[in-house]
Amino acid sequence: MIDYSICPLTQKDESFLWQMLYEAAHLSKEGNLTVQDVMNHPDLAKYVKNWGEKDDSGFVAILESTNQPVGAAWLRLLTGENKGYGYISDRIPELAIAILPEYRNQGIGTQLLKHLLTAPKTSYPSVSLSIRATNPALGLYKRLGFEVVLGSETINRVGGISLKMKIDL
Repeated sequence: MIDYSICPLTQKDESFLWQMLYEAAHLSKEGNLTVQDVMNHPDLAKYVKNWGEKDDSGFVAILESTNQPVGAAWLRLLTGENKGYGYISDRIPELAIAILPEYRNQGIGTQLLKHLLTAPKTSYPSVSLSIRATNPALGLYKRLGFEVVLGSETINRVGGISLKMKIDL
């Protein structure tokens, strides 16, 4: 069991969020893509660019022994022309979450999500996300109360199926 703490994200965490977005977008599995490719991809970059705006909130998991961040979960309200993959309405923020590969399946993602979904700053009616149908985290989201939005199945950017999920708070 690893010892870690969960802390609120700040503007200083933006560089780590880029790394987490790289992991969340599965770019490490898509060949020779880099974090810079995420930063240059407009549909992905909107989840992190200029982190720390008024409606941004999230948490980071930090190893106690080394002070190294190993995972993050964050919410961002993406509206109007800036809608994200999990868009449902202008009042519902989208969730992004990732854990460094070597720290997955140890409960860190569950704890990050529990913090995020119960944080006082979370004053939204719901939270949404987009997930590949083959992503093992689908079970985690269902256990925490997320439900698949009926009719939300779409072909994603790599040709697979993605779903939108939502949890009412």
